[in-house]
Amino acid sequence: MRPDPAVAASGLETLQGQPCIRLNTVHGDSALVALHGAQVLSWVAGGRERLYLSPRAVLDGQSAIRGGIPLCFPQFNQRGPLPKHGFARNLAWLRVPASTEGDAQSTVCLALTDSDATRAWWPERFAARLTVALGAGSLRVQLAVHNTGSADDRAWSFTTALHTYLRVEDVERAELSGLDGCARWDALADAHGVQQGPVTFAGEYDRVFSAPAGAIHLHAGAHSLQITQSTSLSNTVVWNPGAALCARLADLPPDGYRSMLCVEAAQIDQPVALAPGQQWQGWQQFNLLPAL
Repeated sequence: MRPDPAVAASGLETLQGQPCIRLNTVHGDSALVALHGAQVLSWVAGGRERLYLSPRAVLDGQSAIRGGIPLCFPQFNQRGPLPKHGFARNLAWLRVPASTEGDAQSTVCLALTDSDATRAWWPERFAARLTVALGAGSLRVQLAVHNTGSADDRAWSFTTALHTYLRVEDVERAELSGLDGCARWDALADAHGVQQGPVTFAGEYDRVFSAPAGAIHLHAGAHSLQITQSTSLSNTVVWNPGAALCARLADLPPDGYRSMLCVEAAQIDQPVALAPGQQWQGWQQFNLLPAL
């Protein structure tokens, strides 16, 4: 595909017509971040793609993109009156200077503020920033949210998740360790319990955990990762659609479930409340693990 000269001149590139920002490190790692939804679409580290982007994902600048790292904000799933997972993943974000001192080639910050479009769904005044930082064998995604209302405005609350789709060789051979002893809610059975041992997969899986104090390890052959998250994100969501649900999702191939596993850093059981002027931030980070 020949690049659009106007897009190239602005420092962007395109993927299926959508403007994206490419991050690189001197070690050869890269990440691709779409302005639509501030969504990370690709993370190549150690010579391999680490995120799953569905080959049937719709990149039309309006729809949610299936794969990568979608942002759920200001609502997780259908837990509230807004569209599923909120509106942030369906809107164009703007690039702004990164507040960190990271290399400009390996850090990008995107911003979304309230507008007529957002107030049609949610009347609150806000500013959100999503910062993507690429390192040698690592990726960190951080969301910051600010209540920009005046002193006379009301406080408001939100739920959120970094809905990360990780690539695996075969989900039925993948294993998550680090959640042992964490409280969990099984969304399929509507049952509460405590995780015992590692998490494995044989069919549709949808559970919300209390986030562990330490790291989670994804053991998936050449795609093994260490996953950490900030204490301000108190839930970890683990999801795979399994064969039956996957076959009903138009933007996933029938066997797509085999190559993906969602491990999401989230704040959903206890919404974040922000008074005017208050701010919040939370992050999720991935580091390569040696292949088994």
